Order: sequence, then C-alpha cells, then structure tokens
Amino acid sequence: MFYKMIFVFIVFLTSLNAAIDIKNLKSFQADFTQSIKSINNKIIEYKGIIFIKNTGKILWKYKTPIEKNVYILNDFAIIDEPELEQAIYTQLQSEINIIKLLNASKKINENSYITNIDEIDYLIESSKDTNEIEIIKYKDKLDNNVEIKFTNQVSNKDIQDHIFKFTAPEHYDIIRK
Repeated sequence: MFYKMIFVFIVFLTSLNAAIDIKNLKSFQADFTQSIKSINNKIIEYKGIIFIKNTGKILWKYKTPIEKNVYILNDFAIIDEPELEQAIYTQLQSEINIIKLLNASKKINENSYITNIDEIDYLIESSKDTNEIEIIKYKDKLDNNVEIKFTNQVSNKDIQDHIFKFTAPEHYDIIRK
C-alpha cells in the first residue's frame, strides 16, 4: 500500500508540475520536506531531493531520517534501501496516464489547484511570483495528513540520464514484487 501511494504521488507530481507549464517543462528538481501527521498527531518528517524528466524518469532521494532512493521509469519502480542493503523491483499495475491527470487538475484560485487520484484529493499551491509548486497537501488512505514542501526548484536544467540508473551492489538482497 505504501509503495502504491508513493508511485501514484510521484507520477501525480510530475504531471502537476507539467500542468503549470506543460509546453516548456523538460525537467524539474527541488529539495523537499515531506511531513506526515498521523491521526494520533505524531509527525514524521522526511527530507531529500527529487529529479524529474518529461521522459518518464523520476528519482526521489530521501536523505533523512533514513536514506532511500525511489527510481521510477514509466510503469516500473526500484526502491533502493542502502541501510537495509536491499532493493525492491516492482512492476506497477499500470502506467498512469499523465494527460488524464493534467485534465483532472482544476484551478481553484490564482495559485491553487486540486485533483483527485485514486479517491484522494490533492491540493497544490504554487508561488505567486514564480508559479512554481511550493506545497502539496493530501490525506492518505490511512487518514494521515501529508504535506510536501518544495524549495530550491529548478526547471528545465539538463539532468543527466545516468542518475536515474540503479545497479544493485552484489551484496544486496533483491526483492521482486
């Protein structure tokens, strides 16, 4: 369930960034802080950096509280967990139609958009000055409130394809789902 939600959200983020400037966006990278607040008001915070190319390549590099890398290429994902010395390879059930997601996004005011994916409402807030995505908020299926803040956004900078490639070290356990 956790990985399915990450995958849906990753593709969703890619499409929303494109919704803001769909004709010109070739790549996006940003630092992120992801806060998850449980129904018991416990908060866990993740930090890292995200890289996205309009060719369907995505990399989330979680730095804290644990190191984890999530590689996405269209409908295939690899979760690299260095601290556990394992990699999870998984075929997603289907490739998400980015155009459909873009069309589903509704502008609710000058700097806010909303869309619903897999029965979850996502609120996207963009900067008034730069029109870059600043915050995405949603309540997941476990009733956790999730907020992802983006800083140091860079659009249309060349991102080398080699960062999207993962080769598991020989000592890693490989899990296929």
